Amino acid sequence: MITIFPFNQLGNHNYGWLNAHYHFSFANYQNHEKNGFLPLLVWNDDKIQPGTGFPMHSHKDMEIITYIRKGAISHEDSLGNKGMTRSGEIQIMSAGTGITHSEHNLEDEETLLFQIWIQPNKNNIQPRWENIDIYFETKSGIHPVASGEEKFKNSQMLKIHQDATLYIMNGAVNDDFKYELEPDRHIYVVVSKGSVNINALQANERDGVRIIDEENINFIFQGDSELIILDLPNIA
Repeated sequence: MITIFPFNQLGNHNYGWLNAHYHFSFANYQNHEKNGFLPLLVWNDDKIQPGTGFPMHSHKDMEIITYIRKGAISHEDSLGNKGMTRSGEIQIMSAGTGITHSEHNLEDEETLLFQIWIQPNKNNIQPRWENIDIYFETKSGIHPVASGEEKFKNSQMLKIHQDATLYIMNGAVNDDFKYELEPDRHIYVVVSKGSVNINALQANERDGVRIIDEENINFIFQGDSELIILDLPNIA
C-alpha cells in the first residue's frame, strides 16, 4: 500500500521566524489520525529566517536527525559540542539520558531543513552529537547514510539507535531504481527535490509517502530529483 501525503495538506504553522510544515502531530498541530508511524514520530519541514532559531531546550531518549537542504544551522549543546551543519550535510543527535541544545540560523539567508525524530530501541544511553557531509562520488543512485541495522554494523556510516536506515536517492529524468522492501518493514519517503513516480503514483517536491506491504517498489524520476528514504521496522 502506497499513501501519498501532499505537501499542501501537511500541518502548518508560521511563527514568523519559523515556517513549519508537519507530516505528523507536533507542537501546535495535533491530528489524531497522523501521529507518526512507529518508530518514526516526527518529520518536520522547516524554513528558518536569518538570525533566528531554537533557543536552548532539552530532549531525552530520542534519535534526532536533521538534514540541511539550504543554508546552515549552528548547533550548541550541554555536552560542549559546537558546530555548523551546512546544506548537503546531516547531523544526528542521540538524546539518551538527556541533552540540552540550541539550533540557530546565523547566516544571511533562509535555512531549509528536515527534522526527523525516531524512537530509539535503547534508552538511557550516553548522549552524542555528530554530523557528516553526504557528498557522493557517484551522485546518482541510492546511498545509505545512517543506520542501526545489523547488516550495516561494520560500515563507517553514522549509527542510530534503532533498527532503521536513512537513505538518500538521487537521479535525473527517467532514471529507474528498484527497491525491495523486506518483510515486517515499511518506509517513509519525502521528496526533497523534484518529482518521482512510485509504482505509477506521482509524488512531488516536499510530499511525504508511506509504503507498507509492497515487496517491490519502482522509482522513476521525472527530473533532477532527490528522495529521503527512511526504512523502518514494523512496530505495533
